[in-house]
Amino acid sequence: MSNSRVFDNLASPPAVVQTLIDAATTARQIARDGGAGAGAGDAGTARDSTFTHSWLFTGPPGSGRSVAARAFAAALVCSDPDEVGCGRCEHCRATLADAHGDVVFIQPHELSIGIDLMRTVVDDAARLPTVSNWRVIILENADRLTEPAGNALLKTVEEPPERTIIILCAPSTDPEDIMVTLRSRCRHVYIPTPTIDQVTRILVSEGGVAEDDARLAAASSGGHIGRARHLAHNQKVQVRRANILNLSELIFHGDQAFQAVNSLIKGIEKEMGETLEPLEEKEREKLETSLGMGSRGKGVHKALQGTSGQLKALEDNHKKRRTRFLRDALDLALIDLAGIYRDALVIASGAEVGLTHPDMEGLSAELATRVTPEGLLDCLDAINKSREYFGQNVRPVVAMDALVGRLRKAYKVR
Repeated sequence: MSNSRVFDNLASPPAVVQTLIDAATTARQIARDGGAGAGAGDAGTARDSTFTHSWLFTGPPGSGRSVAARAFAAALVCSDPDEVGCGRCEHCRATLADAHGDVVFIQPHELSIGIDLMRTVVDDAARLPTVSNWRVIILENADRLTEPAGNALLKTVEEPPERTIIILCAPSTDPEDIMVTLRSRCRHVYIPTPTIDQVTRILVSEGGVAEDDARLAAASSGGHIGRARHLAHNQKVQVRRANILNLSELIFHGDQAFQAVNSLIKGIEKEMGETLEPLEEKEREKLETSLGMGSRGKGVHKALQGTSGQLKALEDNHKKRRTRFLRDALDLALIDLAGIYRDALVIASGAEVGLTHPDMEGLSAELATRVTPEGLLDCLDAINKSREYFGQNVRPVVAMDALVGRLRKAYKVR
C-alpha cells in the first residue's frame, strides 16, 4: 500500500486509508484530464469504483471520522506533484489547520442543524474552487439535520457541482442518524473505534504527552480520540474526571454527593462562559456592523427597523449552543462515571479484561465489595436514564440530583 503523509496519524484500518488514497488519486487524474469525474463518458465509468462527489463517513463518537474527512480533503487539494496528501505542501498544511479557502469545515454546536445553515452550505458548494482543483465541503454532526435542512441539502448531494466534493459525517447509517435519501446518494466509509494502542500512538506522535499518560487517557476515553487528546492536555478536564469518579465514593456519604453534582454543574457553566462568551461577542459585533447599528444620519433609524428579529435569532442561537455545551459536557462526565461501575463489575466477576479507569482500580475494587453486582447494574441503568433526560429538556441539576438518588438506592441493595 502506498503511504500518504496526511493519513499517517489516522487510526483507521489500512483498507479505509487505501480507499481514500485511491479516490484522491483518481480525483487528481480527473482534474488533470479536465473531466467531470465519475459518469463522464468511458473514463468516468472506469473510475466509478474509486471516485464519487458525495461521501458519508460514519463511526462511533471519537472514532476519528471527522479527522479522516479532513485528511481526505487535504489529499484532494494537495499540490505535491508526486505524492497525494503529502502533508508538506501549503494546501495540505492549510487544510489540516482549517485555514484553506477551498475546504469548508462545518461543525455545528447547536442542538439541531436548521435549514438556514444548509442554504449557506448549498451556496458554498456551488462556488468554484479558487486555488485548488476541488472545493470540499465537510459537514460534521450530520445526524443533527432537521428534515427540512436535509431536504435542502439533498439536491446538492445528489448532483454536486462538477468541482465540488461533499463529505457528511454521522454516527451510523441508521435512519435515526442520517436521512435514507442522503445515505443512498453517498459512498459510505465506516471508521471503527480505534484500539487503546492506536490512540496512544497518535497522542505520543503528536508530542507533549508521555506514553503512560497517553495510555491512561486512551483507556479512560474508551478509544475516543478527541476526548483522549482533551484529557491528556487539559488540566481542567482531568480535575473534572477525578471529581465525577469520586462521586461514586461520595454516594456513601449522604448530602456530599448532592453538593458534588451541583459543584460539577457550576464548574461546567463557568467553563462554558469562558469558552463561548468571546465567540458570542464577536458574532454579535459582526451582526451589528452588518446591520449598520451605531451609524447616524438621515434614514438610519428607518433602515434599522426590523433588525431586532435578527438580533433575537442570534441570541436564540447562542442559547441553543450553550444548552448543547452543557449537555455534552455532562454526558461525557456520566460516561466516565459509568466506566467506574463497569470496572467494579469486571473486578467482581474476575474477568481478565482491561479497566476503563486503571488509575482508579482501588475505588473500583471498593465498589465491588460494598455493592452487589445487581446494584452495580442498577447504577449503570440509572446513568443511562439520566443521559436520556438530557435529551428531554430536563434541567441538568434536576437530572443529576435524580441520579444521585437512584445511585443511593442501588447502593443499599447489599
